[in-house]
Amino acid sequence: MTDTKNTAGTNWRPATALVHGGTTRSPFGETSEAMFLTQGFVYDSAEAAEARFNGEDPGFVYSRYANPTVAMFEDRIKMLEGAEAARATASGMAAVNLALMASVKAGDHVVAAKALFGSCRYICETLLPRFGVESTLVDGTDIEQWKAAVKPNTKALFLESPTNPTLEVIDIAAVAEIAKSVGARLIVDNVFATPMYQSPLSLGADVVIYSATKHIDGQGRCLGGVVLSDEEWITEEVMPFVKHTGPHMSPFSAWVLLKGLETLPLRVAQQTNSAGQIADFLAGQSKVKRLIYPGRDDHPQAEIAKRQMRGGSTMVALEIEGGKEAAFRFVNALDLIRISNNLGDAKSLITHPATTTHQSIGEEARAELGITDGILRLSVGLEDPQDLLEDVGKALAAI
Repeated sequence: MTDTKNTAGTNWRPATALVHGGTTRSPFGETSEAMFLTQGFVYDSAEAAEARFNGEDPGFVYSRYANPTVAMFEDRIKMLEGAEAARATASGMAAVNLALMASVKAGDHVVAAKALFGSCRYICETLLPRFGVESTLVDGTDIEQWKAAVKPNTKALFLESPTNPTLEVIDIAAVAEIAKSVGARLIVDNVFATPMYQSPLSLGADVVIYSATKHIDGQGRCLGGVVLSDEEWITEEVMPFVKHTGPHMSPFSAWVLLKGLETLPLRVAQQTNSAGQIADFLAGQSKVKRLIYPGRDDHPQAEIAKRQMRGGSTMVALEIEGGKEAAFRFVNALDLIRISNNLGDAKSLITHPATTTHQSIGEEARAELGITDGILRLSVGLEDPQDLLEDVGKALAAI
């Protein structure tokens, strides 16, 4: 391959980096990134193969380890995030599992915020203990609970902010200080904020993870995830895990996600603008019992949101007066906004967390997190905001 990466790329602003960052062209000089759909690679000689395997030659060995198209995606996202290294995975949950498993061993302890996606809670509460790793769940917004929960054997702290689905905002810098005080790694799931609006590494986090399935793809086409951190940890802890357990991203998905990154700033800005308008409209409706949006002054953690986020969100949480029956009536009356458990899409999507994404954590855990039967999670898309407002207004009238 012909390396045509611009060494000035580190000085590029985000929108430029998302179009050009990490691009490596073949001798054909293609404009769009090449898709290398190959399992393995060939060598000119047995000696060349030996050099590749022992690390003397830095080329590719096998697509389960690394692939040229996937490497371009990793280079581009790490440039945006300001990370030293990145490893792409087959899905967002593969990234969560990779980040946690590469951080702990039997006898270690993990502290995590209670407000997590259902599958993330499963890893912390069920999967890790099977391998001798203790976990403690805390109210992520209560810094004193984080302090009280850490132990001498705590090796990882884990949170998402804003949270799914109630959009709590956790003070990342404060939690990072606690992690450093005990020599633990802080892992932040940044998917709801997106890399456009929040930079956890600059706030003291050690690891950032994304479900690239969401805003990074942004058009409902493929699954993907990514783990970003310092070069040493990625090389020594994450890479062996990837190499021997196989959660690597496919080249096709990487190519699709590279295309998604090119338009990420434009999409997120438009979605956030529309989400803000919808949130303001819903806040004044009598049939809406509770409205949660990080871009509003009435958000419970508005001060923290303003301090650590550069924008509101593409997500809106609302609680419909009347519980599950009323919430279902509202959702079923929508025409433009579709029912789906995905988010970050170009299409506006809505879900009822208590019966879908958070059904598995149980009624007691949902109640503790404020996930009532009336709560809905709205992911705002790229439609005209006036059409979305009319759709929401019509659905409210149907309750």
